[in-house]
Amino acid sequence: MACENLSLGRLKPCKDSVGGIKNIYFVNYGDFDGIVYNVSDTDVIDTLGAAVNCYKYEVHFSSSLTQNIQSSVENGTTAFEQVIELTLPKLTKEDHKEIKLITFGHPHVIVEDQNGSFFVAGLYNGMSVTGGTIVTGLAMGDLSGYTISLTGTEKTPANFLYTNLVDAGGVIVIG
Repeated sequence: MACENLSLGRLKPCKDSVGGIKNIYFVNYGDFDGIVYNVSDTDVIDTLGAAVNCYKYEVHFSSSLTQNIQSSVENGTTAFEQVIELTLPKLTKEDHKEIKLITFGHPHVIVEDQNGSFFVAGLYNGMSVTGGTIVTGLAMGDLSGYTISLTGTEKTPANFLYTNLVDAGGVIVIG
């Protein structure tokens, strides 16, 4: 069986891109009810279904998405490990409850980067909390808040998402 053939090269890009995540959107596992890929590019998702509720977490520059390629010549397999590292300042009883729900479940996570791109991590298998801390800090300038590590493994890298996010009273709706 022949593997896919390369289809294009890559020029050195302009220096107009920045690092960092702006927002994270959690979606309950299984709530995507109609994934539609772009007709001309299957690395892009046009829609995830009708009226999918997302729960927005603002994380400006305090969190990251890393996608590790796991490929085995011996086994003939390739997978993409998606790792999200979140830092959420300030401890609250409301956040304690939500952090527990995120930890007990395996949500899908939409990542909005500082360049205005959206990525869907854990598209089919969800993301699982694999570690983290609830910390008060030691000195006055230390973090008092949460750190959370989420990991998921998918057959492909996190897809780009073209969509409109609509704020419906605190709950973001993909529409």
